[in-house]
Amino acid sequence: MASGHFRIFRIFRTGIDGIEAVLADSRHTFARHSHDVYGIGVVERGAQKSASGRGMVEAEAGNTITVNPGEVHDGAPLGDAPRAWRMLYIRQAIVAAAVEDIFDGRPREEFHAPVLEDGRIAGLVSAALAALLDDHAASIAGEERLLLLLSAALREQPPRPEGAAAPAVARARDRLDADPASLVTLEDLAADCGLGRFRLVRDFARVTGLTPHAYLIQRRVELARQLIAAGTPLAEAAITAGFADQSHMTRNFTRRYGYTPGAYLAALA
Repeated sequence: MASGHFRIFRIFRTGIDGIEAVLADSRHTFARHSHDVYGIGVVERGAQKSASGRGMVEAEAGNTITVNPGEVHDGAPLGDAPRAWRMLYIRQAIVAAAVEDIFDGRPREEFHAPVLEDGRIAGLVSAALAALLDDHAASIAGEERLLLLLSAALREQPPRPEGAAAPAVARARDRLDADPASLVTLEDLAADCGLGRFRLVRDFARVTGLTPHAYLIQRRVELARQLIAAGTPLAEAAITAGFADQSHMTRNFTRRYGYTPGAYLAALA
């Protein structure tokens, strides 16, 4: 099939140096090639066939597609319609550091399948893309979602249940409670608790029902509500509570309470 043109092709920097996002919509047929980075993404529309390290494979809308560094692959649409996809391209050093956390130092250097039909993993890809491309998201959100995605996509079997590290989680929660407005990274939080980043995310969610980032946003919303009740102007309350700006606060405040900060302020009058 002759190569076609790209209808959409965009490259974005993300909130983590060494990770790029690509959004594409095309009939283009790629020649065989390889990358020096990891790639993982989701087919959003249409379908394609491609060579891979596991032979010829096909992927359709909703499937996750992966490529390992040095893995020779190509890609062509199935049928005449274009296919659309979103990808994350991740430097090897970032994946190596994540693997050290996730698998406790045991080597796990490859995505085990070029096409995954697991809807849960596709959801993790979408969540990671959203967090990494959100200018208002704290770095902790992007790190969390990347770790959860890599944990799922690099495993050939589901993880076995393990006991939660309740004392370590309590230390992390105490730090977030003490100063929710402060800038904190997942690495800092994990170091304080004596855990790897992935284990902290996993165990924190098991104990509290929220990831560290979701818990932090909840505490910031609560702080903002207290500040507004005390008479602090909305824009100032947003910055004091740790939000990037008033719109960032409003979005999260409304998601939690069902009404805007302005409506809350008016109700207090």
